[in-house]
Amino acid sequence: MERKLPSADESVRAIVDELKRRGLTLGCAESLTGGALTATFVAVPGVSEILRGGVVSYATDVKASLLGVSRDQLLLTGPVDGEVALQMARGACSVLGANIGLSTTGVAGPGPADGHEAGTVWIGLAGVLGEANRLLRLSGTRSQIRSGTIDEVIELLRESLWGVLPHQ
Repeated sequence: MERKLPSADESVRAIVDELKRRGLTLGCAESLTGGALTATFVAVPGVSEILRGGVVSYATDVKASLLGVSRDQLLLTGPVDGEVALQMARGACSVLGANIGLSTTGVAGPGPADGHEAGTVWIGLAGVLGEANRLLRLSGTRSQIRSGTIDEVIELLRESLWGVLPHQ
């Protein structure tokens, strides 16, 4: 029997409901997704109870000045890095007063940037659920890479909230 994965919309609604139930808040720090991750949550009615906001830190210097990402780290690795993703997620918690921070940083394409091929993406999560980051190697158009990044961040948050659930 084939099992059906929940759609992204169903996952986001379930996450919002669970965050409400637990009394937790969420903040996003985005680079390559440019606010689209925050907008994905905003599409859910009632999200204002849990969403503190989002910071689009597209420029590297904004990651440091606004989110508190270490300038030394940025000089050492550039913005496409797992530690940078974690620091961005921590910064989202701090700047937005959220219990949970999510982050995206990477190269959406169409070509390489910062020494990385298009589709090289780091996502991060920090806060009361612990800390995690994940390297993604996505393919497709710029839009597909950005969309795939959002799907992966939602999955990371879902896993952090409930652990890995059996497919429904």
